[in-house]
Amino acid sequence: MLEPWLAFFHISAFLGWIVFASAQAALCRTEWLNAAVVPRLVRLDVILWIATAAVLLSGLARIYWGAKGSAWYWSNWLLHLKLTLFIVAAIMQIGPARQYRRWRDRLAAGGALPSDTEIRGARRLVMLATHVVAVIPLAAVFLVRGWGA
Repeated sequence: MLEPWLAFFHISAFLGWIVFASAQAALCRTEWLNAAVVPRLVRLDVILWIATAAVLLSGLARIYWGAKGSAWYWSNWLLHLKLTLFIVAAIMQIGPARQYRRWRDRLAAGGALPSDTEIRGARRLVMLATHVVAVIPLAAVFLVRGWGA
């Protein structure tokens, strides 16, 4: 029963990651960003990072406690592709995360909302990261079916 539970937690974490990244992309628009949206983006970002950690931890649990064993996973190039894409997407999330906090702090100090250029830049990174994340399941379905070994 362990394998299905590990798969369930990993897929659920991954879906959470996609949902909260998509919510950020939806809210981070020049025409929608206002003083109420900035703290929401920060809250979404916290949840996104929790989901990101859950994806990593549940994936590692599948590698080490899953039915195929860690040696099988680590020897497969598709796992390394998934991890590379994961790391690239996580690195892309760092810039927007920092920007949201700067925007919140600036707004709390009586400052103005971010410029259109700042908003578009943050959204662009979020969108790029979500598109990178969208490729990971493709590698995953081939990996679990034994391809790349």
